[in-house]
Amino acid sequence: MTVRVLIVDDQEPFRLAARMVVDATDLVLMDVNLPGINGLDATRQILSDQSDSVIVLLLSTYEEEEYAPRAAECGASAYIPKAVFGPDRLESAWAAANEPVA
Repeated sequence: MTVRVLIVDDQEPFRLAARMVVDATDLVLMDVNLPGINGLDATRQILSDQSDSVIVLLLSTYEEEEYAPRAAECGASAYIPKAVFGPDRLESAWAAANEPVA
């Protein structure tokens, strides 16, 4: 599946800068239960190599109360249960992952 990002702005310098930001940012939607390696360990590996430019959101059918702390422990930005996964949850997780660190 390909994700398309449209940058619509009347100022070319901003469009170019926005494109560089999009090109430099990776979003990973990672299932927790994978064959061979679980999503928690895979997240740790990804973030150990590229932690500055990668945002990992863990997804699964498991309860949020149980897996949200595990997601945080492995460095994922958020855990979203598949039952509630949608544009609103994705947008709020993305926004939270991009908040400046105090």
